[in-house]
Amino acid sequence: MVSQFMVELVGTKVVDGEAPPRILHFNPRIRGDYSGKPVIEMNSCYRMQWAQSHRCEGFASRPAEETVDAQLKCEKWIRDDDNKSEESKMKWWVKRLIGRSKDVHISWPYPFGEGKLFVLTLTAGLEGYHVNVDGRHVTSFPYRTGYTLEDATGLSINGDIDIESIFASSLPSSHPSFSPERYLEMSEQWRAPPLPTEPVELFIGILSAASHFAERMAVRKSWMMYTRKSSNIVARFFVALNGKMEVNAELKREAEFFQDIVIVPFMDSYDLVVLKTIAIAEYGVRVIPAKYVMKCDDDTFVRIDSVLDQIKKVKSDKSVYVGSINYYHRPLRSGKWAVTYENGQRRLTQVMPMGLAM
Repeated sequence: MVSQFMVELVGTKVVDGEAPPRILHFNPRIRGDYSGKPVIEMNSCYRMQWAQSHRCEGFASRPAEETVDAQLKCEKWIRDDDNKSEESKMKWWVKRLIGRSKDVHISWPYPFGEGKLFVLTLTAGLEGYHVNVDGRHVTSFPYRTGYTLEDATGLSINGDIDIESIFASSLPSSHPSFSPERYLEMSEQWRAPPLPTEPVELFIGILSAASHFAERMAVRKSWMMYTRKSSNIVARFFVALNGKMEVNAELKREAEFFQDIVIVPFMDSYDLVVLKTIAIAEYGVRVIPAKYVMKCDDDTFVRIDSVLDQIKKVKSDKSVYVGSINYYHRPLRSGKWAVTYENGQRRLTQVMPMGLAM
């Protein structure tokens, strides 16, 4: 039997059909954890992919372990195997407190209990989030790379819990998806040069969602700068339409200014990612003939110099594929990445490329 609840700070949905990113996932499990003990688990999740979890199991963090704003990641609480039953608690307190002249370190029970009221306070510091229960610090969770406090646009609470009241203060007021003017720098230095008239060595197609204004700007200001210095490399974003007209209007304005976006004529959907990939291949053959074509996402940092080094190793009379390949892969028939029988009748796919491809 499971007894647990979840408090989550969530961001804006990245792609239709999948859950929004969880900037912070706070999950106390009173019963039902595989350890058989009460625990507190914290994590983050992006594009439905969980990171490595951080678990507090009743032991205080080691002195040498990294802290968060000078706070321990995990505080100690009394575990069931500490041999402090209800009968012995009075004697234990007497022995622990009477006759002691020095300060005594007090151990507390697990901060949550079935049928018990509590006040949970979640605060954001310089290095991470801090959780206090009934005024006592319980745990701290460092900010994960790639997330900022402003990415959290909502609060979600669910599970085995009855809520009396919620009070929020100083929450962020906007998000890149709804205020692109805060993230798009309309500067000439970030504009893409005109397409070359001669074939190029490398064409990079970048898959992106219409609402990813901040992600595209980050790419322009980082590794994409390399392409503006070389006439032998071209990079373009491939973006499908969004269900919101205001997002499409901002996308059109962005594309007209930066000249580095190819808008494909269909509504964005995970089922149609393959069409974006085909569009990248066609663009790299028909629009800007390229010797090599590469596909990546807008959250990928491309080491163009390393890619070019690998290309130079290929003999002129040979072709090259860089990426993962599944041999005799059995297609999934359920879940997010399912292949329907209409789209794939065979039980085994002999060769299937996956991930980064060039």
